[in-house]
Amino acid sequence: MMMRRPIRALAALFASSLVQQGCVRFVHASAAAQPSLASRIRGAFMGAVVGDALCLGSHYEYDANKILAAYGGKPIEKYMAPGEHMGGMTHGVGWGQRNYHPGKTAGEQTDYGDYNALVLEYFATRKYKDNDPPLPINKSELISFWQRKMETWVGWKCTQTRQTLQQIQQGVPQDQLGGMSNAMAIRHAAAFAVYSDEKALIDASTTVMFTHRNSHAFLAGPYLSRVVHRLLYKNMGLREAIESAMNDQGTDEFIRSKVKMALSKVDEAADPSKPLSQEKMVDDLALTSMARLWDVGKSEPIKVGKASPTEGTLPGAIYFILKYQQLLPALQANAMVGGDNASRSIAVGMVLGAYEGVEAIPESYRTSLKHWQRYSDWLDQMPLLKKGSGKDEL
Repeated sequence: MMMRRPIRALAALFASSLVQQGCVRFVHASAAAQPSLASRIRGAFMGAVVGDALCLGSHYEYDANKILAAYGGKPIEKYMAPGEHMGGMTHGVGWGQRNYHPGKTAGEQTDYGDYNALVLEYFATRKYKDNDPPLPINKSELISFWQRKMETWVGWKCTQTRQTLQQIQQGVPQDQLGGMSNAMAIRHAAAFAVYSDEKALIDASTTVMFTHRNSHAFLAGPYLSRVVHRLLYKNMGLREAIESAMNDQGTDEFIRSKVKMALSKVDEAADPSKPLSQEKMVDDLALTSMARLWDVGKSEPIKVGKASPTEGTLPGAIYFILKYQQLLPALQANAMVGGDNASRSIAVGMVLGAYEGVEAIPESYRTSLKHWQRYSDWLDQMPLLKKGSGKDEL
C-alpha cells in the first residue's frame, strides 16, 4: 500500500512535475512543425475523447486533494477506471458517493465522450456527394438514431437524456424536447470533419443539444465553434481566436462575461506578484474562485466553478486552454481538479486538438484508448478527411 504523504507535499510534487514536463507554458512552441489542416480536424475530435477518457477515473470527485493523493502526487499518466485508486466511487457533491459510470473500464468514455462518439457515428451513416456541401443535420433522423443507440447505451444516462426519452414516449413535439439543465454538454467535436462553414458548425452545435432547452447550455457550443473555426481556417493563435470569438457580434453577453473572467484568471495565475500564482493547488483555487455557491438542495452546496453549469465549465475550460496551451498537459491538469472535469475536457481537447493537431496525442494514449481505431475509421468517412479532401496530407 502506498504511504500517504502530506497533501501539501503532494501538491508541491505535482507542480514540480508539471514544470519538468514543460506543462506550465504560456506560449506555443514556435519551433514545432505546423500541423496540417487534416491533422487539426482529427485533433479536434480525438483531443476531446482522449481528454474525456482521462477524466473517467475522477469524474464527479470534487476533492482535488483526494485525487492528487490517489494518483501519487503527480499528474494522471494513463486512463483509469471509474474511481480507480479512490475506492471505486467518486463524491459527486449534492449527489453522494457512487460509481457514476457503471460498466465502464479504463480507456473508455464518460457520457460526454460517448455523446461525441454517437454524433460521429451518426455522421458516418450519412451519404455525402463529392463537391456538394454537406447538408445540415436532419434533426428527426438524428433523434431516431439516438433512440436506437440508447437501447444499448452503457454507463451514465444524465437526467436530461432520461427526461427526453420519456418525453418522446409521451409524444412531445421535437421542438419542445429537453430539460432546463444549464450544463455545458459539447457534443459536436465531429462536426469539424464535416463542415468548414462557421454558420454550419454553429447550427450543428445547437442541433445536437436537443436534450437541453436552457439558453446557457446552447450558448457555449456556438462560441467554441467560432474559436475552433478561427484556429482551423484563419490561422489565429489561441488567445487571439478566443478573444476574436468573444468579440464576435454573434456571441452572447453571458459568454463574453465568462470568457473575460477566464482571461483575467489566467493572467492572475501567471503573475508571480499575485498570491494565486504561489498556491500549490493553483488550478483548483482558480476554478472555485470564478464561482458562486450553488445550493443543489440535496446535501452540501458546491461552487459552480467545478460543477456542470456553463457559467463554471466554460471559463474553467478557457482557463486550462490558455494557461497550458498544450494538449496533454492541459488535459492532465483539468482531470486532476475533478468536479465535472469531463464536461470541461471536451472543450479543452477540442480547442487544443485543433491547435496542435492529432500528433500532439502520444502513441501510448492512442493505443490504450479503447475505441481509437473505430473513431479513426469513422473520421476517414467524413467529407473533409476522406481521400482527396486533406486526409492525404497526414
